[in-house]
Amino acid sequence: MELLRIECLGKPLLLEGSLAGWQQLYWDQQLVAQKAAGQDNEGLTRHRFSLQQLQDDGTQPHIIEVELEANLRWEPFSLSYQLKVQGEVVAHGSRTEKDIERQEPLLPRDTGRKLGVIGLASLGLKLLKSAKMIKVVLAGASLAAYSWLFSFQFAVALIACLVVHEYGHVRAMQYFGMKTKGFYLIPFLGGMALTDEKINTRWQDVVISIMGPVFGLGMSLLCLLAWWLTDNPIFAGLAGFNALLNLFNLLPIVPLDGGHVIKSISFSMNSHTGLAMCVGGIGLGVVISYSFGLTLLALFLLIGSVEIFAEWRGRHQSHLLPLNRYGQIFSAVWYLCTLAAFVAIIVYLGGQGDSIFGLPLEILKS
Repeated sequence: MELLRIECLGKPLLLEGSLAGWQQLYWDQQLVAQKAAGQDNEGLTRHRFSLQQLQDDGTQPHIIEVELEANLRWEPFSLSYQLKVQGEVVAHGSRTEKDIERQEPLLPRDTGRKLGVIGLASLGLKLLKSAKMIKVVLAGASLAAYSWLFSFQFAVALIACLVVHEYGHVRAMQYFGMKTKGFYLIPFLGGMALTDEKINTRWQDVVISIMGPVFGLGMSLLCLLAWWLTDNPIFAGLAGFNALLNLFNLLPIVPLDGGHVIKSISFSMNSHTGLAMCVGGIGLGVVISYSFGLTLLALFLLIGSVEIFAEWRGRHQSHLLPLNRYGQIFSAVWYLCTLAAFVAIIVYLGGQGDSIFGLPLEILKS
């Protein structure tokens, strides 16, 4: 991950590193110093390198000695630095996790090819991003598809749930200063919030992923309040259905939102722990798919397996700043409380004696 980027002799000086302990220093995109991986993955490190520069008259070159002192701490993340040229301090400062969140990569990162339906859909949307009517067309197609498959009333309710959910993702991206393209509704696949920018920390991944279900939770609570005030069963049915939809999205399976949250928490703890927890999530998904014959969920499992394997292979080269211990605990509690809130809504409606209200509960029991 990119730890520091400053100017040195009119060129960019870039320091990259990882939890594995390795650090690499680039000047003008050329590797000039490095530190090998090891157990001492934090503390004070001095990177020294020499540059040749011509004299003002263009004759004999002279040597310029450069030294970068970087004092790194991972939990909580902090980096203080001091740049010396010919023994004189020319730059110094410090960075925190907030600075990492806001930075933009100097060079485009090679994230590899995204496999599966989600990746192809994202690519197709990027190709069509210049067409302003594409959102309206996809929304209309989604409404028509769900109306044909179920009913018009159900389709409208489903679209409303998806819009609120995806808007939560968009608002989270905007909170981190990311430029977004809004969201798209994709028939039979739900929705997708898009941005060209990359996340830099596991905390960003957690917040962006979980804010969709959190906005969905707010919608369910508002629908319950409307039902209590008006006694209109439509609001109660919408609250229960929306809770079930978001509960499914919180399953610990990549690429569902719950899978991203669990992956960020677990891979911040330890790579072996992360792999074990993600494999456990896949195992849970396999059981659910086998029990209900959910072909789409099985497809998600396949895509998620590829993503987890890629994450495992590149765990020591990840550019994402991991969660500290407080972040791990807070994220886990946030995830579990959101999950419990949706279950509580479904159980509450299931005890009201109406068969329609109890449908989400029967689905969970079956």
